[in-house]
Amino acid sequence: MHKDREIAIIAIAITIPLISIGIWTSDQRDAVADLEEKEKILVAASFYPLYEFTKEIGKERVEVISLVPFGIESHDWEPSVRSLQKMQQVDLIVINGVGFETWLNDLISSSSNVTIIDTSENILKTYFLEGDDSGRYTKYKDPHMWLNPVFAKIQVQTIASALIEIDPQNMEYYKKNANAYTDKLSELDTKIREEISVCDRKDFLAYHNSFSYFADEYGLIQHSIISGNDPHEEATPKTIEKIIQHSKSLGIDIIFSEEAIDSRLSEVIATEIGANVLVLDPIEIGGENTSYFEKMEKNLANLKEALCS
Repeated sequence: MHKDREIAIIAIAITIPLISIGIWTSDQRDAVADLEEKEKILVAASFYPLYEFTKEIGKERVEVISLVPFGIESHDWEPSVRSLQKMQQVDLIVINGVGFETWLNDLISSSSNVTIIDTSENILKTYFLEGDDSGRYTKYKDPHMWLNPVFAKIQVQTIASALIEIDPQNMEYYKKNANAYTDKLSELDTKIREEISVCDRKDFLAYHNSFSYFADEYGLIQHSIISGNDPHEEATPKTIEKIIQHSKSLGIDIIFSEEAIDSRLSEVIATEIGANVLVLDPIEIGGENTSYFEKMEKNLANLKEALCS
C-alpha cells in the first residue's frame, strides 16, 4: 500500500514538470511565431497585379496587403480615413504610377515616413489624345503597363530592388524569387508572340484604352469604345455611331467587354455589326485565388479568337 502511494507520488512529480515543459514549449512557439510575424516586411500594394508581383517576390518574408480590396474595381475606390491611418504602419507602399492611383496625394500626405515605390519609373510611357464630340482633346499617359509582360518584368525588378533596400541581408532570396517570376513572364511573352504572329488580323476593339502597351509590343492595333483611362466614362450616341461605322469598315466581328463592366454597351455595338462579345480583362480586380498568368492566358485565347478566326 505504501509502495503504491510512493509510485503515485513519483508519477505526479514527474508529470507536473513535463506538463510545465509542454506549456513552456507551446508559449515559446507562439512567441517565436509572433516575433517572426513582426520581422516580416509589411507592404501595401495599390491594387491586384502589384499585390501578386510583391507576394511572389517576398513570399514568407513579406506580408502583403492590397489597398484596393479584392473584388473592387480600381477606378471606383477611394481610401477611407482608416485606410490612410493604416498606411502609417507599413514599411513600403508599391504603386503603379502614371496617374493610376488618383488618390495618391492623400496617401502621400498621410504617410510621410513611409517609402513609396513607383513601378513605372523605368518604363517609357505612351501618350494618348482623348477627344470629345466638340473637337477638344486632352493628352494623358496610359497607366496599364502590367498588361505588357515585358513591362511587367520591369515592375517586378523594381519591387525586388525596393525590398532589397529595406532588407539587404535577404538580397539573394528576393533576387531568386524575382528572377523566377520574370522567367515565367518571359515564357508568357514568347507564347503571345508566337501565337499572335500567325493571326491575319491586327485590329481589335477593346472596351477602354487599356491594351495599348500590349498592342504596341505585339504589333497589334487597339481601338476602343471608351477612349480614356476610365472605363466608367459614358460614350455619347455620336461616338457610338462612329465606333459602329469604324468597326464595320475594319471587319471586326468580336467586341470586347471587361470583367467588372456592364457589357450592354458592347452588346449594342455587337448587335449593330453582327459581332460576338468576349471579355478582355485589364486585370485590375483580383483575389486570393486569382492568377495574373491565368487571366493573361484567357486574354490571349480571346484575342486569338478575334484575330485568327
